Amino acid sequence: MSAASLRCKLIVVRGRNPIAFTIVLVLLGLGGLAIVAGATSSDLLMLAFGALVIACAVIVFAALRMVQQWERAIVLRAGRFYAVKGPGLFAIVPILDAINAVIDTRVRSTEFVAEQTLTKDTVPVDVVAILFWTVMDPERAALEVVDYRQAVEWAAQTSLREVIGANELGVLLSNRKAMDSDLREAILAKTVAWGIDVKSVEIRDVRIPVALQDAMSRQAQAERERQARVILGSAEAEIANKFAEAARTYADNPVALHLRGMNMLYESVKERGSTIIVPSSAIDSMNLGGLAGITALAQRQSATAPGDDSSPPTRSGPRSPPIQPA
Repeated sequence: MSAASLRCKLIVVRGRNPIAFTIVLVLLGLGGLAIVAGATSSDLLMLAFGALVIACAVIVFAALRMVQQWERAIVLRAGRFYAVKGPGLFAIVPILDAINAVIDTRVRSTEFVAEQTLTKDTVPVDVVAILFWTVMDPERAALEVVDYRQAVEWAAQTSLREVIGANELGVLLSNRKAMDSDLREAILAKTVAWGIDVKSVEIRDVRIPVALQDAMSRQAQAERERQARVILGSAEAEIANKFAEAARTYADNPVALHLRGMNMLYESVKERGSTIIVPSSAIDSMNLGGLAGITALAQRQSATAPGDDSSPPTRSGPRSPPIQPA
């Protein structure tokens, strides 16, 4: 059995409906009863009525059709297009009319692949995309193309190859929204003559060779290292500028320099209590000798509580005579 004949049979079966079968069964029952009653009573009128009812059942069976809410039936009369019927119940003229196709008007999704397609910069890639489309004009979809489903799939695949060849790999990887829009426009330009509307196209995956993946990974790592060095160099330059500014401030204010030196010494020994060896020149420059003496004298005075009878130890040996003024 060929595909065309199988499709025609499926269309005929889908065109039937339980309402028509119910009406046919009721009419056949009535006609059968009328014929039995007429044959029993030899009533020709009753026999004619029964035959008429059975003929009506046959006509209803052949004429009454039904399609679903999302379907449209293409009716040909004497081989020429007559009308688009549906949804719901409709009638055709038996023998004269024929249902050529039943078109599904719901949104459909079709996956298509472009394998080993060269980009503009001659990189072979495999691209997987999904197409969302619907039939907007059932008449043109049934009359202008033999199999609109296959036609849409082939048009989408060829358009995907064209778009890949017109763009570089970087654009394909980084700007997928623009690629989706360009691909939709290319497919729509080919399918609009068939009554097909392309809702959207989404590139799902882009596969590149493994060797190229390794090269791109090394390139990205090198780029990150370069950026890190640039940032480090900028930070060093900023720190150097701050040091130069601080040096100019300390040059005009020796007291601030001394305070900074003392703070550095304090910060270095406050946590571990370690001993720091400082050159004598640094102590002289910051006048730490005088400050240390003043600090020791203040600690000694604070150690002697008020009202303490104990006198400080006296120094042994002869005292020096007082200096007389000249």
